[in-house]
Parts: sequence; C-alpha cells; structure tokens
Amino acid sequence: MTHPLSPDSAEIAERPAVTDLSTRTVNTVLGPVSAHELGVTAVHEALLSVVPGAQYAPDISMDRAEIFEALAAKLIDFRSHGGRTIVDSTGMFHGRDVTLYEALSRSTGVHIIASTGMGPEEMLGGYFLTPQTNPPTPWPADRFAELFSKEVTEGMVVPRIERRGSAGLVTTAADHNGMTPTEESLFRGSARAALRTGAPLSIRFGADALRELDIVLAEELPAERVLVGGLDRRDAAAAALEIAGRGAFVGLDHVGLNEDPQYLTDRERAALVLDLVDAGHGNRIILSCNAVGVAKGHPEYHLPFSHVLSTFVPLLKQLGLSAEDARRILVDNPRDLLTPSPRR
Repeated sequence: MTHPLSPDSAEIAERPAVTDLSTRTVNTVLGPVSAHELGVTAVHEALLSVVPGAQYAPDISMDRAEIFEALAAKLIDFRSHGGRTIVDSTGMFHGRDVTLYEALSRSTGVHIIASTGMGPEEMLGGYFLTPQTNPPTPWPADRFAELFSKEVTEGMVVPRIERRGSAGLVTTAADHNGMTPTEESLFRGSARAALRTGAPLSIRFGADALRELDIVLAEELPAERVLVGGLDRRDAAAAALEIAGRGAFVGLDHVGLNEDPQYLTDRERAALVLDLVDAGHGNRIILSCNAVGVAKGHPEYHLPFSHVLSTFVPLLKQLGLSAEDARRILVDNPRDLLTPSPRR
C-alpha cells in the first residue's frame, strides 16, 4: 500500500541518511527492520490505551474490529503526511495488543515498534507491589530487569498464549508528586534491561528530571541511550538544555497540547526547539504528540498522529528551522535512539 507524501515530508523522508545503517536493525512487531528504513518516526505515541481493568467494565466496548478500523484510519493519515514509523510507548499493561499491532502494520504499511516496561506505581498491578516478603518491599531492580529484558530478547508476552514480536523500547514512568521506592526500582531495572539488551530507554520523569536521569545513568547506561520525556512541562523546560548537554535525548512530546497550564504551548515549544538547535543540540531533540489512537477508560484525545508533520514542523520552519534540522529531528534522531547498541 502506498500513500502520497506532501512535498516537505517527501523531502524529509527520501533524503539518504548520512551514515550507512544497512546492517543495523530495529525490532518492530513484524520483526527486525533495517534502521535506515524507519524514516520519519513518532517516538512517543499510544495506539490502544486502556486503563488497567477497563477492559472488564460492562459499559466499555472492546470490539476489536472497531478498534482496528479507528487505528488503521489514523495510521494511514500519518503515512499520508510522510510518517513511516510509530512507537507505541505505553509499555506492558496499558492496552498493548501485539497481534492487533501486527495486523495494523501489515494493513497500513506503517512500521510499529512496541515497548516493554511499566510505571508509574499507581498503575502497577498488585503482583508487582506485594512481593512475597515480610514486610512487603518493592520488587528488586534485577527482577524488573529480567522481566523487561526477556520481552526484548525473547518476545513480548501475549497473556496465556505465547511470546511474539520483540519490544524495541524499554519505558518507565514516575509519579508527578515525586518518585516512590518502587519507581526507583523500576527506573534502575529498566536501565539494566536497556544495558543488557541494547534497547533504548524512555523515562517519564516525576518531579525532578535531572535527578531521575542521574538514577538511570548511575546504572552505567550511556546518556545517548536515554530519552527523557515530558520536557515540555513548564516545571522542566528549563532543564532541557542541561539534559541535552549531558548527551540524553530531550523529549518534547506533547506537541499540539496548547490549553493545559502545566505544559508549554506550541509557540513556546517551537522557541525551545530553536534554542536547543542554536545551542548545538539539534541532534538531541525528539518530537511527539503523546496522541492516543483509541482510549478506553479515560477521555479520548482527538489529535492525529500526523500533527507534528502537518502543523508543528511548518510552524518551526516559519520561525527559521532549516530543512536539514527538520530532517535531523524527524528522521535521524529517532533512528539513532531506536537503533540498538551492542549488548553488555
């Protein structure tokens, strides 16, 4: 299936990568794909987002045909604007449906990368909160590391059925009010899994982005293997330059969210992007919308996966971003983050 690209998106997608990545592959739900084939990539989105337990509520429909049609339409729109790859960064227990994602990828031609991991603590199931110790203590970091590592190396768990498809990203999150002991264990375990498997790590920081980045770096995970998401929150935007300076990727991943006082507006996001580029950190920027294709158990978020391409990048270009920098942000940076590093 092919779809027309807009002129700007076609230019971004078709220019050859500077580095030969022909022998490097990235895990997608349909198997390994050459890194140079990823093209324009949205790194922090949600395909099917389900509040744990909502799938059992009698007032919520989980009709798979309806879900498939809704998601397919949004992925086809994403591709029509030049998008090639999308990352479902919801982790293990928020609606991830590997078999559904396989069918969607085959139908739409969009590469789909799924993720392993979990967090924040309030969204964890009881099994991970009450281990058989007396008194109860958080799961050790190594247990989380083993769990997530197997999803990268052996395939993601389809409950009660099998493992299939390997995760291409480890993701975790902390509470906005501050990291709990369980969340610190999650962060350390996620960093160890990323180090062991070569997969990248995406962290959704809680109250202190710099401190929480330090926690995963203390596990000897190189900064360039870490994406710090949510840095377009007003309380964190000032840390973006320092985080980029340390070598981590800066996630400005609520593009299109303009009416929440906790977040920058798109105009302010655009100014931050240009500040990062001017400071020499254009190779550290990751843009996404945190869009939700289908939501169950929480309000719909009606923002297309194509919003960065259709609306935000044109704004950036109006404000002076070069085509070369746009390509770096949309193609090169996600590719560099998602391409696995050698395992340890």
